[in-house]
Amino acid sequence: MILFLIGILILVVGYLTYSKYVDAQFEPQDKETAATQMYDGVDYVPLPQWKNMIIHLMNIAGMGPVLAAIQGVLFGPWVFIIVPLGCIFMGAVHDYMCGMISVRTGGLQLTGMIKKFLGYRFFQFFMVAVTLMSFVWVTVFVYSSGDIFMQRFLHQTDFSFNNPVAVTVYCVILLYFLIATLFPIDKFIGKVYPIFAGLFLIGTFLLFIGFFSKGLNVTDLTLSNFHVHPKNLGWIPFFFLTVSCGLLSGSHATQAPIIARTVGNERQGRKVFYAMMCGESVIMMIWALAAMSVYNLNLVPENLVGTANVVNIIADHYAPLGLGMIIAIAVLILPITSGDTALRSVRLMVSEALNLSQKPVKNRFAIIAPSVFCTALVLIWAKTGAGSFSVVWRYTMFINQLIAIPTLLIATIFLYRKGKNYFMTLIPLMFYTFILTTFILNAKIGFNVNLGTSEIIGLIVMSIGVIFLFKKLKNDKAEPEENQ
Repeated sequence: MILFLIGILILVVGYLTYSKYVDAQFEPQDKETAATQMYDGVDYVPLPQWKNMIIHLMNIAGMGPVLAAIQGVLFGPWVFIIVPLGCIFMGAVHDYMCGMISVRTGGLQLTGMIKKFLGYRFFQFFMVAVTLMSFVWVTVFVYSSGDIFMQRFLHQTDFSFNNPVAVTVYCVILLYFLIATLFPIDKFIGKVYPIFAGLFLIGTFLLFIGFFSKGLNVTDLTLSNFHVHPKNLGWIPFFFLTVSCGLLSGSHATQAPIIARTVGNERQGRKVFYAMMCGESVIMMIWALAAMSVYNLNLVPENLVGTANVVNIIADHYAPLGLGMIIAIAVLILPITSGDTALRSVRLMVSEALNLSQKPVKNRFAIIAPSVFCTALVLIWAKTGAGSFSVVWRYTMFINQLIAIPTLLIATIFLYRKGKNYFMTLIPLMFYTFILTTFILNAKIGFNVNLGTSEIIGLIVMSIGVIFLFKKLKNDKAEPEENQ
């Protein structure tokens, strides 16, 4: 528990200090934002700061923080120190810069920012990559939320399409995603998310009560337990992809621009984007604490270690007065509130690329209907192919972080043009270029190259990338301030 509290302290102190420095580098302005300048009553709608904070937190906190906790804590107790430090200096900076650059550029989506700052070739590649990956993310959220709901509340054991109950549940979730994506953000998401957030907070509070009533069995931090993963996975590169949703997550770059269109004042950015990433890190650490305890108490069968099934074990063990279902609901809410906005981001990116107004309902539906259909196809493949879902999840983890690269690159260029400290985004950019290159070379789903060789090549790729970046920055002519 001491390590957990130290981690929370790091997040609090980091937010109170470093976030102010990051904010000062961006230099928020009091001028009118796109939420009012481009108001359309659908996506460009000014919302109160508290509502923007809630919506953004629920958007980014999908199943990732829970699964990252369950798998990340297997690396040992150092997770409670490394995750908050990474969040403060990398993840929260990534989210803040992405959200605020979107606010400054009229609510451009990630792909729009890539086109503006990196050029058309980058835009073409990432338009395809991010759109396809968004379908996979939505599929993962449908898959995980549906299975958790059926197992916990309907006592189902058959999650295949042979079970009519399973088909019905998946269809209902997809229908909800369609409705949430179709409706104006203030008329649906703005109404239901505060309710979802309340249920989530109740579930988290009950989990905390369970910590104190049942007690915790937590491993102490020592140098000897720095490397304790049961499958002998190394910190480099696997840890930094495993805990992506608590430390740094590229997928947040597709979510922050959604809220950028509802921010009425740039000075909201530090609380909306930076603080809420810190909030996601807290969520992950809470579940990491619970996961470590049930592992140490030998409550998790060996074949379930590191899987989503640990959620139910935690809920059953720590729920006071048999209220495990409420804790399960809190977990169930996370993929629901991320899946709907993942689909919404697809609509916004496609409409932005086609310059298609989203005010008419028919235009929104013209994008949403094919998107839901594509998601359904991916779901069918994931459910019917042997081992398909595990393949989907592994590639999702990689591409999730890959998307952070152009976001950090955009932020570095933006800060350089303003004459500000671009090293605060350049260093995370360099680090994750090394991590991702090493991972895809070494991983079995990649090129299966020896780890040592992969690390050397990763350093070379990182160095070459930095050289090309500095050449671009040197030759880059700064744009006028109003266009940045």
